[in-house]
Amino acid sequence: MSDLIEIVDSLENRISKLLHKYELMKQQQADLKKKIEELKSFSELQTDQLKQWEEKFSALKNANAILGSDEYKRETKLKINALIREIDTCIAQLSE
Repeated sequence: MSDLIEIVDSLENRISKLLHKYELMKQQQADLKKKIEELKSFSELQTDQLKQWEEKFSALKNANAILGSDEYKRETKLKINALIREIDTCIAQLSE
């Protein structure tokens, strides 16, 4: 009978340890899910900031092109030609 009690005590002890480990793993999983959400949010923020910087870069590039920067001579000519076409279109629409 004492062997049976020892076996039962041992099983209870093991089950208790397993339940404790289970609770720890559950908590770790919840923490990791929270961390994943934070990282997703941070990633979206970084993506938005990258898009804003790309837009600013494009605007600066266009400004340099319009100002006639040596680096962007071809782009300057293309931008001027596009502006002239837009002006011509506006004049044509006003003439009608």
